[in-house]
Amino acid sequence: MTADLPLFEFAFPGPLRDRLVALVLAGDKTTTTGLRQDYEIEGEALPVAGTRAAVIDSAGRRVAVIELTEVRVSRLGDVDLDHARDEGEGDDSVAAWRAGHEKYWHGADYRGWIGDPDFTVDDDTLAVLERFRLVETL
Repeated sequence: MTADLPLFEFAFPGPLRDRLVALVLAGDKTTTTGLRQDYEIEGEALPVAGTRAAVIDSAGRRVAVIELTEVRVSRLGDVDLDHARDEGEGDDSVAAWRAGHEKYWHGADYRGWIGDPDFTVDDDTLAVLERFRLVETL
């Protein structure tokens, strides 16, 4: 039953989340990246492969079920092209992927959420790289 599944949120509610969720529903997005510090801030354990979760849209509706197939912690400087490409956002290089993600992590929403208006990432920032499969569209 999907009501029992933990929620999986891509980005903050709004246009970016809506675009990412659409990519998941289309089967184009099969990886995602968060910062290790996000789990520490939320007081959450790292996700584990085999976990299923309900993807929510910007309105908080459950729109899909995904299953994590791989979870690894990596330095941002070590993210590979396969992971970057599988995020489904059209990045054809790790540099393009990194630029888009830095825009997010250096943006007002993320910096406001962590309470640090000057926060920046670098090659040594730890990221949680998740690979998943779409199990069901709701």
